[in-house]
Amino acid sequence: MTRPLHTPAEDLALIAGIVAEAAALSLTFFRRKPGISWKGDSSPVTEADLAIDALLHDRLLAARPDYGWLSEERAEDGSRLTAMRSFVVDPIDGTRAFIAETDEWCISVGLVESGVPIAGVLHCPSNGQVYAAARGGGASVSGNPVAVPPGASGRPRIAASPAIARRLAAVFPAFERMPPALSLALRLAHVATGTLDATLVRPRAALWDVAAADIILREAGGALCDFSGHAVDYAAQSPLLDAMLAARQPLHARLLAVVPAMPIS
Repeated sequence: MTRPLHTPAEDLALIAGIVAEAAALSLTFFRRKPGISWKGDSSPVTEADLAIDALLHDRLLAARPDYGWLSEERAEDGSRLTAMRSFVVDPIDGTRAFIAETDEWCISVGLVESGVPIAGVLHCPSNGQVYAAARGGGASVSGNPVAVPPGASGRPRIAASPAIARRLAAVFPAFERMPPALSLALRLAHVATGTLDATLVRPRAALWDVAAADIILREAGGALCDFSGHAVDYAAQSPLLDAMLAARQPLHARLLAVVPAMPIS
């Protein structure tokens, strides 16, 4: 492998510009009853998902033809396993929210190098918020720097379903349950900004759900890992993930000490 020609900041600027184009495209479908079909796992996909995926794929790879690709809405071609850098894309993270015409969806584009995220953008077209980060450059929301609030709170706000919250309460009783956003990427971004203190993630989320949010959370001072404390490996053969924890410090360490005792499915 040769040394990358572009810095993470340069790639972030490229991603942000092309994602802005995709955001404009998404609004031509939003609240206009786009056609819906259903995948084998019973999850929905809309005309908008496919159109955004096509735009991102064509524009990003035209600019970086030597980069690999992984997207929720495109058959995996294996390029992410051989390229030094790869785009990891969810054209609409939170498709059910998109269909329901709420704001809990975003366009998610992450960039990984040798299995580690180095840049990412979450663009929320319906409200104009843009979360972004590049390795070593910090995280921002719509151009304003953000960081996970330091210190501990008396009752941390943790996003979890009622069933997961009941299991967590058995090992970590003092917390306030927050309803989880339909977009997993936005849930992780809310930890990065301090809207949430932590979130628990069910097994079988995918790399495209978390790649962009992962680097945003890292650069803001938070952490995402599985229940054994391992960071996500974006070079893994399977794109599917185990149960995960995202949190700010020092809460992350406190939760990681107890969550292995509460398997979730």
